[in-house]
Amino acid sequence: MLTLVPFLTVSILLNLLLKPESAGMFSFLLNAFGPVGSAVILLLLLPLETVIIIRLKFLLFPAPVSGKTDDENADSGGGVKALKLLTEYQPPVIKQIPGAMERYPDDTPAAVPETAEIEDLEAVEDEEFDEGLKLNQDYEPEDYTPVSGSGAPGGGRTAGRGGVNRQKVPYAIPQEGILNDYPDGRYWEIDETTMKAAEVLKRTLEEFRIQAEVTGIRKGPVVTMFEILPAPGVKLSKIENLADNIALRLAASSVRIIAPIPGKHAVGIEVPNKKRSIVSFKEMISTDSFQQGKMNIPVVLGKDITGEAQIVDLTQTPHLLIAGATGSGKSVCVNSIICSILYGKSPRDVKLMLIDPKIVELKLYNGIPHLLTPVVTDPKRAFQALQYCLFEMERRYALLDRLGARDITSYNKKARDPHARFSLSKAEQAELDFGGPGSKDRILETVPEPLPYLVIIIDEFADLMATTGKELESTLARLAAMSRAVGLHLVLATQRPSTNVITGLIKANIPSRIAFLVANNFDSRIILDCVGAEKLLGRGDMLFTSAWDPFPIRIQGAYLSEEEVGKVAAYAKTLGEPYYLDDEIFIDDNRDDLLLDGGVDDPLLDRALEIIVEAGKASASYLQRRLKIGYNRAARIVEDMESRGILGPANGSKPREIIHIPQKPRD
Repeated sequence: MLTLVPFLTVSILLNLLLKPESAGMFSFLLNAFGPVGSAVILLLLLPLETVIIIRLKFLLFPAPVSGKTDDENADSGGGVKALKLLTEYQPPVIKQIPGAMERYPDDTPAAVPETAEIEDLEAVEDEEFDEGLKLNQDYEPEDYTPVSGSGAPGGGRTAGRGGVNRQKVPYAIPQEGILNDYPDGRYWEIDETTMKAAEVLKRTLEEFRIQAEVTGIRKGPVVTMFEILPAPGVKLSKIENLADNIALRLAASSVRIIAPIPGKHAVGIEVPNKKRSIVSFKEMISTDSFQQGKMNIPVVLGKDITGEAQIVDLTQTPHLLIAGATGSGKSVCVNSIICSILYGKSPRDVKLMLIDPKIVELKLYNGIPHLLTPVVTDPKRAFQALQYCLFEMERRYALLDRLGARDITSYNKKARDPHARFSLSKAEQAELDFGGPGSKDRILETVPEPLPYLVIIIDEFADLMATTGKELESTLARLAAMSRAVGLHLVLATQRPSTNVITGLIKANIPSRIAFLVANNFDSRIILDCVGAEKLLGRGDMLFTSAWDPFPIRIQGAYLSEEEVGKVAAYAKTLGEPYYLDDEIFIDDNRDDLLLDGGVDDPLLDRALEIIVEAGKASASYLQRRLKIGYNRAARIVEDMESRGILGPANGSKPREIIHIPQKPRD
């Protein structure tokens, strides 16, 4: 209300100047000083009135105590209410934090206002609890931060949450200075030599009374495909039988005939180019399909007959079988796959397990941050590593079930939600509600973390098959059949494409295959279930069949020199250290007389006893999964328990009965 006084004064001034006859009670000013003098007096009073009003306002309306402005305080009850609020104001309640006297020095107050309680209580809590709850909110695939807990494969050094390193290191491997540029030779141009070859091809067919027209020419980096349209009534088998004659007329090392080309009214005749062009790995990873990052695990293969880049998503294949003779380009292809992962994905997104019985092929990758274990070279340890992968697969299925997800993609999407929690059993929920010992760890266990993909690459798995035989075959078959949904993918390579290596059980679960040059059409049928690989040119020339397209696609593989591979691996090692699993997964299964009477007891016997008591059942396969050991060792532990009277005899496929539980653990 006081703020209206200056406006009233101004209105009186205007009234005196404009309508002197209606001055009313202020006519004495006109009589004493005249209109001009009265106006001057009123103008001089305006600043004085303003100062007086401001002083009265501060006296009657003190500063707001509830976060309101002056006008809001004035409107909400006037000066009386403001004075009442000022007299009734109480300081915030002071709470004593448990342990504060021990946490602060003597000269530091041990109590804090209510408004700061939440922040201080967070400081009192264990840091690992805070990190576990915030882990999902900090997920950044482009940065490499070593992740622990359920986000990494279980067991080993990655199992604990307390060792999470929150310092982010940008993960990126440059191309310049590491990868080489190779001239393409403008292989796609249809030159005079190519046109002459088309004429020779037509005349050769006419010599054998086959009328046909060349309807198209597609020139790739290594071979040129001539599309011909036979006259009506010509049998395609006649053209197929002329492969050697056509090669003779064109002075070609070999000719591959596709009769007919799928989806076209034409027959394809592939003829090697006079000059081969190199497909650069650097060029391949610079393409949009690789750089856009839409693939979960991008893998560079090479260029097809049209010069189009062939880059596949390993999660869609979902496994890969690579076979070919020595020197055909198999090892370069394996290196290309590994380097594709190193360039395309950070260690937080993809983990690698490399198994190399030949010892020298993959050794240079030791120390890259993607590795889950050092490169495995011993066949026995390789089998144990695959047994661990089975355990990891089952663990991931259990995590998917607890979160209500169908595959790893939906699981990771839910896990990145900061409010996502695992479902708990009634007993677990009761323990959590009660807040007993270990309840904080139980809370941490309810917080899901994104799972990385795991790619298992085995170079020359024929050596493993010769060592372990049926056990390895069944392990690989089970992994190939079930591991796709939980993000485990196999890449198997061999130079011996025989039926005892590439068995029907393995082929049935790995539909995506790559065949390099082989000795004969029989080997080609073993790999691809069709002929054609015996007609390849070697040095990266391959046939690729996938789960979505069983017809073989001819591809010239991307080239990576040993020098380039070494530079890529060396640079990747500078971006972070690997977090290896503990060596417990490689415990020797063949200890002599380990469980015989009078011999040395197995150190895992006590732990195995705890497991069967907790589960209420006992079997060798169950202990194998829980302890992550080989089947032979698990079977010996079960036999030892039977000899001690703990377990009953075998009952077919059913678990053994627990007869007696020792009261005290053995020393």
